[in-house]
Amino acid sequence: MKISRALAVIAAAGLAVGLTACGSGFSSGGSKQDNAKPLTILIGSSGDAETAAVKSAVAAWSKTSGVKATVTAASNLNQQLAQGFSSGKPADVFYLSTDALAGYASNGSLYSYGDKLPNKSDFYPNLVKSFTYNNKLVCAPKDFSTLQLVINTDLWSKAGLTDSDIPTTWDQLSAVAKKLTTGTQTGLVMGGEYARVGAFMTQAGGNLMNADSTKATADSAANLKALQYVKDNLVAGDFKYASDVGAGWGGEAFGKQLGAMTIEGNWITGSQSNDYPDVKYKVVPLPKGPAGAGTLQFTNCWGIAADSANKSGAVDLVKKLTSKSDQLAFSKAFGVMPSIQSAASEWKKQFPALAAFLDAAKYAQNTPSAKGVSDVVTDFNSQVAKLATGDPKTILSSTQKNLEALLK
Repeated sequence: MKISRALAVIAAAGLAVGLTACGSGFSSGGSKQDNAKPLTILIGSSGDAETAAVKSAVAAWSKTSGVKATVTAASNLNQQLAQGFSSGKPADVFYLSTDALAGYASNGSLYSYGDKLPNKSDFYPNLVKSFTYNNKLVCAPKDFSTLQLVINTDLWSKAGLTDSDIPTTWDQLSAVAKKLTTGTQTGLVMGGEYARVGAFMTQAGGNLMNADSTKATADSAANLKALQYVKDNLVAGDFKYASDVGAGWGGEAFGKQLGAMTIEGNWITGSQSNDYPDVKYKVVPLPKGPAGAGTLQFTNCWGIAADSANKSGAVDLVKKLTSKSDQLAFSKAFGVMPSIQSAASEWKKQFPALAAFLDAAKYAQNTPSAKGVSDVVTDFNSQVAKLATGDPKTILSSTQKNLEALLK
């Protein structure tokens, strides 16, 4: 299951709220800009809750600034964004993914404004790396998510396990997964893709590319160790992919109790509360691997078009949207985590059971952001889906060659 689909589940989670510009949790912010040209904002929404929240925040800014601003939820963000740039009429402000950054930044489509933001130092350092191109912070991270281990507490207790058995190492994870595997359930069920299996790669000290996506690192001993570990547990039957148990993603398998544990991001909370309210669970840190703690993080930024006729207004809007008050309101509305460190303590107070997700910001690694990398990851996913019968070294060698080809 891909992140876009995972987030879409949130929309079905009953999180939609009647947000309005007043009383929505969004501050008016902004500054009066008489006669400024209107702004268009294009977002890739997870559903009604997110769309309503962004529209509310933008409306509050528009009222104070005097700048007309229109929010559109794209049906296909990547396609509509590309069409806007190719036609010479891009949206002024838009969601931009890490894997799309390099392509648009390299051809001059983006206005690089991040280094001018007064709260630049407040963003998590790893998120800043995600949107840095040619040593410049191109755009402001809007929010983020990480992966952690989610445990069904009833099934855990039924297997005779206690809090002292919560796994902190790979060996312990394998052991509890075996105890939790019965005729009707599997110990750990997760998505069969880089966006889940990649967490084990980081715990072994690897990843598909280095931190700034300038070097291919797929064919490494660390990654081989990680894929071999996952394969061994798949062969043993104590780990399974969601597709192997007839589920669309790890959260569905977990909610239907086909898996006693899963590896997912904080978006799982919405689907569980809406679709599987009777399933009790807890979120704990993923076990450490040979290299220590590790996980993946996922994020987008607020991109601004270089051709925008009102770049100053666009930057002013982004300042508001990345403020503490707005980010906490977004968290409450549709489940994301604030991209600024100053909001961390309050977020944990609001969502104490989910603290492990935010704590991972200290060590979470970014997904690759090199131009064209999404196609390589898609190919990697197709091979990892058959990991139980495949050869980890062959998979990594193939991926290494594909990544190196991108960098030539």
